[in-house]
Amino acid sequence: MRSQKVSFTNTNGYELSARLELPVNQHPHTYAVFAHCFTCNKNLTAVRNISRALNMNGIAVLRFDFTGLGESEGEFADTNFTSNVDDLVAATHFLAENYHKPNIMIGHSLGGAAVLCAASQLPDLKAVVTIGAPFNPQHVSHLFEEGIEEIEATGAASINIGGRSFKVKKQFLDDLKRQYVEDKLKNLRKALLVMHSPQDKTVEIENAKRIYSTAHHPKSFVSLDGADHLLSDKKDSLYVGDMIACWSKRYINQPEKETLKVEKQVAVRLGSEGFTTDVMVRQHSLTADEPESVGGNDFGATPYELVAAGLGACTAMTIQMYARRKKWQVDEVTVHLEHKKDYADDMDAVMDEKKRKIDKFEREIILEGDLDDAQKKRLLEIADRCPVHRTLHEEVEVVTQLKK
Repeated sequence: MRSQKVSFTNTNGYELSARLELPVNQHPHTYAVFAHCFTCNKNLTAVRNISRALNMNGIAVLRFDFTGLGESEGEFADTNFTSNVDDLVAATHFLAENYHKPNIMIGHSLGGAAVLCAASQLPDLKAVVTIGAPFNPQHVSHLFEEGIEEIEATGAASINIGGRSFKVKKQFLDDLKRQYVEDKLKNLRKALLVMHSPQDKTVEIENAKRIYSTAHHPKSFVSLDGADHLLSDKKDSLYVGDMIACWSKRYINQPEKETLKVEKQVAVRLGSEGFTTDVMVRQHSLTADEPESVGGNDFGATPYELVAAGLGACTAMTIQMYARRKKWQVDEVTVHLEHKKDYADDMDAVMDEKKRKIDKFEREIILEGDLDDAQKKRLLEIADRCPVHRTLHEEVEVVTQLKK
């Protein structure tokens, strides 16, 4: 996952810290904004895992710290639910101005209630996702029970939430009372996915029922059975990311990649920019590229890495084929390879006035199974006889013509 540290300015002039997670194997076809849970930050493990799963499906994710949290500027005590909504809108504007308009907005816990409110201000947004979200933002007020009397009496109090102390002002509670998410839901008119765990003890499942019943279609519900509120189990957060990616395909137009026609065994196509190359081997597709250090996107293996991969695959197949014929127990063959160019040390090169470099593949083979030393030695000899290995040692002719 490629991660870029970025920042943007909110309506109050504070710089908010963010991470833009980009797919490693392609250019993103969709951008999403993620709103974290109350008093959390963008680096919560569950948020990273969800972003990772979305990236694997071609979706870029902007996750950021709300004002006064994490690495963002400002004081948490001066924020409220309304300012969180404003931060979300600012995040979408930042993406639209610098990358692409986001099509998906995702919110966890109170962040879910915030995205429901922010979505009404964003006409280009196509899909909204809530995860363990409260129907009413006032739901978080129970976290302040120990200090509500002090807040009402003095205007502020220090509240312990998740082992950390936060200063909460009366204006925060007053702002929560003014929120009417129900009205926003009735007028949402965007695809909605509600995700919630029946075992959520922080925000009860009844909240998901009310969100779902209030919203108009298209709407969907996915039960996160067995998960806790913070999606502490890695499997739960990765599942959430996979489900969002799959669900969103129905509501977001994704570019269909033109199929590369194969008239021979292999077809390769490269456009006018960069080095990202489509490769089609019969009905199998893959991507070749170059590292970013030489101007590529690093979306795939380099040409030499593909050659090394071919040698490694052929080595493993040849060894296993021979072992099966001999009925020798080889449970697994692992081949590690590295390609480099080195100066030739053979006699012809020494006699040559100009030293020349040759291609060198360093190959390490690991054999797992019930084998004696004689069998291992024989299999090592067989490895040197694999067809690709022999091809690399033979004179090879490449016939090139320009097709009309």
